[in-house]
Amino acid sequence: MGAVPKHRISPRRKAKRRTHYKLQPVALVRCAHCEAYHRPHHMCPTCGTYRGIEIIAIED
Repeated sequence: MGAVPKHRISPRRKAKRRTHYKLQPVALVRCAHCEAYHRPHHMCPTCGTYRGIEIIAIED
């Protein structure tokens, strides 16, 4: 015996519940080393640094 709804949920009520399921804009921050944009808490793909420390060497 599982949980069984007693009434059908109307489309409007379902839409009200789902109003918060939307895409968020991608957050970007400026790199302190090369001023390029990258995701926060990620390594910069342009210069290869994270928080001022070189993680990988990028060839120019």
